[in-house]
Amino acid sequence: MLRVAPLSRPRAFCVARCVVSQNRRWASSRGGRNPPPWRPASTLDDWVDRPIRPISLRQLFFFGRTLTEGRLLSSANYVRMELPTSRLAHRLREMQRLPYVVVTNPHLSLVYELYYKSFETFRRVPVIRTLEENDEFCKLISDNLKEHLAVIPNLVMGVLECQDLVSPDTMDQFVQAMLRARISRRVIAEQHLALTDTFDSPWHVPQISSENEFVGEVLLRCNAKEIIERCGRFTQDICKSSAGVDPIVPEIRIQGHVNATFPYVLSHLEYIVGELLRNSVQAVMDKYKDTKIPPPPIDVLICEAPQHVVIRISDQGGGIPRDIMSYLWSFCKGPRRATRLQNFKDVPTLAATMQEMRDSSLSTLASRPPGLRLGMGLPMSRVYAEYWAGGLELHTLEGYGVDAFLQISKLGNQNEQLTSRASIDGV
Repeated sequence: MLRVAPLSRPRAFCVARCVVSQNRRWASSRGGRNPPPWRPASTLDDWVDRPIRPISLRQLFFFGRTLTEGRLLSSANYVRMELPTSRLAHRLREMQRLPYVVVTNPHLSLVYELYYKSFETFRRVPVIRTLEENDEFCKLISDNLKEHLAVIPNLVMGVLECQDLVSPDTMDQFVQAMLRARISRRVIAEQHLALTDTFDSPWHVPQISSENEFVGEVLLRCNAKEIIERCGRFTQDICKSSAGVDPIVPEIRIQGHVNATFPYVLSHLEYIVGELLRNSVQAVMDKYKDTKIPPPPIDVLICEAPQHVVIRISDQGGGIPRDIMSYLWSFCKGPRRATRLQNFKDVPTLAATMQEMRDSSLSTLASRPPGLRLGMGLPMSRVYAEYWAGGLELHTLEGYGVDAFLQISKLGNQNEQLTSRASIDGV
C-alpha cells in the first residue's frame, strides 16, 4: 500500500538502511502487520486550523450548577467539536511531524491508529439536538474512553524504544503535549458523561448544587487534609502489603491550614498526592528497613493563600541520588531506561486517573507493587499539576530527604493548559 507522507515533512521517508531494518523487526513483532498508512492531510488541515477553546474548572461546573436540557445539549455540542479539534487533530499532526520510523514503532503505531479512529469518528457526529441523540453520543464517548486506556503505557514504551532515533528533549515535549491533550479529552468527556447521569437520575432537580457536592467530575470543595489522609492510608497499605513480615510504615502527619478547600477534579488531585506520598513512604521504608527504630514520619504542610494552596510533603528517606536528579521530569532520559521499559511490559493496562484505577484491576498504576518502578510518576504528576495552572517542584538534600511542593490554583478560573501545533513550532 502506498503511504503518503505529510507534505510539510518529506524528509520523514528518508530513512537509513539500519532504520529500515528496525522497521522490519518491529513489523515482525506485530505478527507481520504493517505500520499505519499516512492518510491524506487535507481533512486534518481543516481541523488543525480551527481555534482551540480551552476551558476552566469554573466553566466546567457552570454547565452543571443549574443543569437544564439546554445546558446539557450545549455541553454535548461543545464536546462534539472540541474532541476532534485540539484534543485529537493537533496530536495527530504532531505525530505526523515525527520521523516516519518513530511512528512505525508498534506502540506508537497503536496510539496513532487509536487517535485517527477517534478523530474520524467524532468529526462525523452531527449537531446534537435531542436527549436521545445525546444518549447515543454518550455511548460513543464511553466506548472511546475504554478503548484508549492503553494509550499511556504504549506511548511511554514507544518513546523509550525510540530514544536513539529522536532527541530526548523532542520526545519529552511530544509526550507532555500528548498527555495534556489526553487529560483534556478525558476531562471534558467524563464531565459530560457525569452531567448526563445527573440529569437522567430520578432525583435530579435543576437547581444550584450544594457547595459540598460534585458538579460532574468537579468537586466544588476539595478538602486538602481529607484527600491527603485517604491517599496516605491507601499508599501505606500498598507499601506494607509487599514489605515482608510485619513491616513498619512511616506515620503521615498533617498540619497547617487543614480546612483549606478549593474546586478541583478529584481524580487528578488523588493521583498527584498519591504518587508523591508513595515516593516518600517507599524511600523512608527502604532507608530504615534494617533498623529496629521506628522510621521518621512524613510531614505534610498545607498552606492556604488568597489565590492558591501549596502542599509540602517532606520526608527523611535519604534524598534523590545525584545521577538521576537531572532526569526526574523526563519520560525518556536517565540511566534506568531499560529497567523502566521492562517494568512497563509487566503492567498490561495502565489507567491515568484514580477513577479509572478503581474501575479496573490491581494491575493498574496506583496499585502497582512498590518494586515495580515505572519512572513516570513524577513527570506525569507535573503534567497533571500544570494542567490547571498549578505547579510541582522537588528540592532534595542528598543523604537526608526530599521536600515536594505542589501548588494548586484555588479559584478555579485558570484555563486548562493545552498545546497547539503552532505553539510547539514557535518554541
